[in-house]
Order: sequence, then C-alpha cells, then structure tokens
Amino acid sequence: MSTARVLRAVPGAEPKTVAVEFADVPVADLGSGEVLLRTTYSSLNYKDALAITGAGRIARRLPLVLGVDAVGEVIESRSARVPVGSRVVVACFGMSEDHDGGLATHARVPADWAIPVPAGLSDEQAALLGTAGLTSALAIHRLEHNGLVPGAGPVAVTGASGGAGSFAVAMLARLGYEVVAFSGKPEAADYLRALGASEVRPRPDTSSTKPLESQMWAGAVDCVGGEPLAWLIRTMKYGASVAAFGNAAGHELDTTVFPFILRGVNLLGVNAGWFDLDLRRDLWRRLGDDLRLTDEQFASMCEVVPFRDVEAAARRVLDGSVRGRLVVDLSG
Repeated sequence: MSTARVLRAVPGAEPKTVAVEFADVPVADLGSGEVLLRTTYSSLNYKDALAITGAGRIARRLPLVLGVDAVGEVIESRSARVPVGSRVVVACFGMSEDHDGGLATHARVPADWAIPVPAGLSDEQAALLGTAGLTSALAIHRLEHNGLVPGAGPVAVTGASGGAGSFAVAMLARLGYEVVAFSGKPEAADYLRALGASEVRPRPDTSSTKPLESQMWAGAVDCVGGEPLAWLIRTMKYGASVAAFGNAAGHELDTTVFPFILRGVNLLGVNAGWFDLDLRRDLWRRLGDDLRLTDEQFASMCEVVPFRDVEAAARRVLDGSVRGRLVVDLSG
C-alpha cells in the first residue's frame, strides 16, 4: 500500500500546457483528509473526458489526480463517522479540480465527502450512478420542490441517451411520471423505453423564432443546454419548471423574458459539486430506495472499462458514441 497507481494531469512540455500520465505515487502524497480508500471503481463523466483528452482545463493545480468519482473500501480513518471497512462513494466536491480525484487505486478525502454506499447497491452500481446519478436525483428533487407531481402532465428529458439523461428517464418513470425522452440516436429508442420512457422523440425542432410556443411540458430535465434548453423554456406549461445542468449543445442561451413573466416558468440551475450535506446524504439514500433502478436497468446502462484503457474511453465520451455510462474498473 506504499504506492498508488494514478492517472494525473501534469505540466506539459510547452508553457501553459497540460499532459496526462499514469504514475505510481506514494499514498502519503494523495490529497488531504481523514479517510483513505482502496478504490474499486470510478466512472467517466463528460468533465473527466475533457480533462483526460486535454479538450478542457479542469485541474486548477498540477500535478493532480483526475476523476470526479470514487467508490471503495475505507482502509484508514480518523473519523468515527466513517469506520474502517465501510464502503463509501465520493462524488463531485473538488475532486479532480483542486483535490486529488478517483482515477487511482487509492484516494484520500475529507470524511464529510465519504457517503455510505446505499444498502442493496454494489460498488459498480454506486460508481455507475456517481456524479451523473446524483445530479439527476438533485434535478428531480428541485422539480419536486417547485411543484412537480405525477399526473401533472408529460415531463421532457433532453439528451436522454447519455448518462445523466438515462438516469433522469429511469428515475422519473420509477416515480410515476409520464416521461418523453429526446435523443439524437434513433437506435437508442428501445433502450430508453426499457428505462421507462413513455415516448421517445428525435431532437426537437428548435427553428422557431417565436418567444412562446404551445404549452407542452409539466416539467423538464435538460442535459444539453443551448437551443434545446431555449426551446424547452418556451414550450413549458404555466408555472412549470426546467432543471438544467448540461452544455453539450452549447453554453449560450437565446431566450426572452416572456416565458418567465407571462407563464411563470422557472429555470432551475443544478450543480452537484457543492450542496447541502444532509440533502446529499438523503439523495444517496433515495438512490438506493425510491429512485433505485432495477438491476436490469443498471446492466443496460453500464459498460465497464479497465483502468489502463481509460484514455481511449474518454475520447468515446466526447465523440458521443457512448450510450449510458462508462465505469472504470481500477483493478485492471
């Protein structure tokens, strides 16, 4: 246990550039915190793919171990709340930004970041959920607390065949909502119906320049941003809410004030990086309870890749060829 195998960002050969490398580093040099994990799984989020491929600058200091998520067994602890031998999941916080992340055989984290893996979930399933599952759960929580209830009408999910979108479809369906899934992948239709979508549609027609269109959605989870988000805003029912957390379709938002001042539409930003710890623990509890996917749904969403192949896998995340989620087996 004296060393850990890690994937880390390091200074590049040219000034102001970043490179990525596998390295063996002393466990004593890993981050700070009261808890040391022997990690079993991580996952590949869009943010991870940006960092690994160099398409985006995520690490705020160098060198830094990458990986937003980590799941594993506690092997050292200075916290009574997180005993040695417990299985925990760490998602978001400052992982891979300013704190060593989870793409490593070991990870050291503050005790508050280590959440017990919900009973009935395997380490692989907890990693599959990770940041994407937690973000989708937070989006649903925000919609619920802004008045969304089953029976109010259809709920739209954009980017539905991606990781977070897939979770949103399955969780909303589990709660009894009528889910309309939007995806640019026609081949994903059967997959999305198996997750619980009542209807699967291609990407929406966003060409209209009208500030308001027909009211269609009692709620929406937007995973892509850009024009699809603007379209959702102008097609929401009176008083309805959109929970938004993606930017794969663009970071600009072309809208008007009319959906907000004439229909009372709510645009709810969702960021799972830092939010209330009690709510975080409760959402992880729900991910093992009323928001839990079936084992068959977990399996349909999951592709496990060995640690050594993570760089090639990250390129697949960016080119859009991944359906569901990639889980990284840190033993391989």
